[in-house]
Amino acid sequence: MQFIGSLVFTFFLFAWTFFYAIFFVIACSFLPFRKRFILARVWGLVLLWALRVTCRLDYRIEGRENMPSGNHIALWKHSSSWETIAMAVVFPRQVWVLKRELTWIPVVGWGIRQLHAIAIDRKSGHSAVGQVVEQGKQRLDEGDWIMIFPEGTRMPLGQTRKYGVSGTLLAVEQNKLIVPVAHNAGSYWPRRGWLKKPGTVRVVIGPPIEPRGRDVREINKEVQDWIESTVSSLAG
Repeated sequence: MQFIGSLVFTFFLFAWTFFYAIFFVIACSFLPFRKRFILARVWGLVLLWALRVTCRLDYRIEGRENMPSGNHIALWKHSSSWETIAMAVVFPRQVWVLKRELTWIPVVGWGIRQLHAIAIDRKSGHSAVGQVVEQGKQRLDEGDWIMIFPEGTRMPLGQTRKYGVSGTLLAVEQNKLIVPVAHNAGSYWPRRGWLKKPGTVRVVIGPPIEPRGRDVREINKEVQDWIESTVSSLAG
């Protein structure tokens, strides 16, 4: 049954995303950005509902009290495709930092552009960091949260890599808080797999980190230590 449910969800994921993107692009012609994000949240809510129905995979948010008022920068663990869906549901109005290749996807890429995503060339090194900082300032000024995967790519369960500094640097320069987010989605929806396991994904929102007057590398280490240790405790 889990095999069939996962197959049904995978088909629904692609079909829903494609056809909803067509509607979304048309609707965005008439909507300001603050209302466009409501439609993006609907996309995510429907997919999380479909996961629960087809794969018996639910989720639970812990640490909501740690989410500060205003708009800041959230750094997420990246181990699954699940969190790319859930972000729009968990946090307020936001923009995503993502690889520019996603904006090249027909129809879907057009929708991503309408959401003011910060699309970067990951191969450009320091230039990519500059893109995040420059465009991130504009998005923060507009009142949006910034969602970043500091590992830059999905990591296998139990593994990590050096966190990128773009989100931390942006927080320091704009005097914004950093909110770390850990989860165990990789235990249920593997990085390179489509078969989902039943269960409940636990998402933990950590205490916000104040970057003012601190070294970027020091902050980054604190963020990575908290996220990775929390992920390990969730796996246990």
